[in-house]
Parts: sequence; C-alpha cells; structure tokens
Amino acid sequence: MEFSKNTSSGKTNVIGLVIKSILGLVAILGLVFFLNTIDFPSPKKEIKKIIPNENFKVVK
Repeated sequence: MEFSKNTSSGKTNVIGLVIKSILGLVAILGLVFFLNTIDFPSPKKEIKKIIPNENFKVVK
C-alpha cells in the first residue's frame, strides 16, 4: 500500500496568503481606529519647573 501526498496548486496558496494579509491589515487598522476613539486621561495643567540659576556651574 502506497501513501500519496495530495498537494494543492500554487494559486490557492497565493490567494490564501493575500486574503490572510488583507484580513491582518484590516484588523490592525481597526485596532488603531478603536484606540483613537478612547479618551485617555491627560494632565489638565501645563507642568513647569523653575530651575534657579545658582545651581549652574560654568565649565571651561
């Protein structure tokens, strides 16, 4: 009894790869769009820190 390996033609592999890559691209774009719609918390006031001039040293 001989075992035979049934392989598909090259066209179906290319078509499957194209479909999978398109679905992956759509999923990534959908994820980016969904993350853009979420309102993440951000600071309400501008953060400023005043550094006094006496801490600086002149190096020559």
